[in-house]
Amino acid sequence: MSPNPATPVSLTRHLLEEQRAGRINADLRLLIEVVARACKSISIAVGKGALGGVLGDAGTAGEASINIQGEAQKKLDVLSNEILMEANAWGGHLAGLASEEMDHSVPISDAQPRGNYLLLFDPLDGSSNIDVNISVGTIFSVLRCPDGIGQPGDEHYLQPGTDQVAAGYCTYGPSTMLVLTIGHGTHAFTLDREIGSFVLTQRGMAIPEDTKEFAVNMSNQRFWEAPMQAYVGDLLAGKEGPRGKDFNMRWVASMVADVHRILTRGGIFSYPLDSKCAAKGGKLRLMYEANPMAFLVEQAGGAASTGRQRMLEVQPTGLHQRVPVFLGSRTEVEAAVKYHAEHDAG
Repeated sequence: MSPNPATPVSLTRHLLEEQRAGRINADLRLLIEVVARACKSISIAVGKGALGGVLGDAGTAGEASINIQGEAQKKLDVLSNEILMEANAWGGHLAGLASEEMDHSVPISDAQPRGNYLLLFDPLDGSSNIDVNISVGTIFSVLRCPDGIGQPGDEHYLQPGTDQVAAGYCTYGPSTMLVLTIGHGTHAFTLDREIGSFVLTQRGMAIPEDTKEFAVNMSNQRFWEAPMQAYVGDLLAGKEGPRGKDFNMRWVASMVADVHRILTRGGIFSYPLDSKCAAKGGKLRLMYEANPMAFLVEQAGGAASTGRQRMLEVQPTGLHQRVPVFLGSRTEVEAAVKYHAEHDAG
C-alpha cells in the first residue's frame, strides 16, 4: 500500500525514510529527534515570556551572569542550555557536547551509554531580542567523534564544516520551525502545537541565486575594512551605481531570523571583519553559528564565505573561534568575495 501524498509527513517519518534510504543511521536519527524534542521545550519557555518569569538577565544580587564570550547571559540563555544538556546527556547517541555558553566541551558521563557523535549548539541565538518579543532561535551542528576516542576533549571538535553530518536551527517566532540538513538538501518542519509534532512543510528549500536584499549591521560601517565599505557603498548607490539595481536592507539582529528569511526568499547576510572585532578574528562563532548555517545554506543552493575563503573549508583552531560571515544567494556572496579579492590584490 503506497503512502497517501496528502498525509502530513512528521519529522520522525522523514528521518525514518532517510534511514531506510541509507542516508543516516539509527543513532543519528534518534539524536536529531532528541534535539527536536529539546527545541519544543525551549519553544514552550520562549512562548510563555513574562508569564514564565524567564525574561531579563541571569545572575544574582544585581550581578549579570557572564558567559565565555564575555556577554551577559539572559535567563532563557541559561534555561535553554540546561534543556539541551539534560535532553542529550543520557540518550546514548553522543560522545560529548559543546555549547556556546560554556568554556569547554563536556564528555558524556561514564555512568551513561556513549555514542559516536559530537553535538555543538548555540542554545538561544539572538537572545538580546528576547525581552522585546522578537524571534530568537537555537542552532546546532553534529560531527562524528574520531575513532578510538573514549573521552573527547575540545580538540576533537576542531573539524572543518565539511565534516558535519547534520546541522539545523529552530526558530521561535509566530510559528516554531525546525530547518534541517543531513547533507541531502535543506528541509523545513513546522511545529503543530495541537499534536506536538514537527511536520514537513517545505522539502528541498532553494535560495534564489540573485537578490535585491542585504542584511548587515550598518551601525558598524565606520569600523569596516575598505572592501566592505566599497561593497555596501555600491549596494546603496542603487540603479545609478555600478550594481545597476536598487537594494533593500533588512536586519533583525537575530542570525536565525535573518538566515531563515534568506532561505525562504533570498538575500545576503553579512557580518564582516571590522576594527572592533579584528583581534578576535570576527564577531560570529565558527563552530556554533557560521558552520551549521553555511551547511544549511549550501544545501539550499546558496554560498557561504569568510569573504576570503569558503566557510566550510576553514580549519578550526579553537572551540570558540570567531570568523567574518557572508552567506546567502550565491551570486551576491560571490560579489562580496570579489570585492575582497580585488582589494587584497591591490
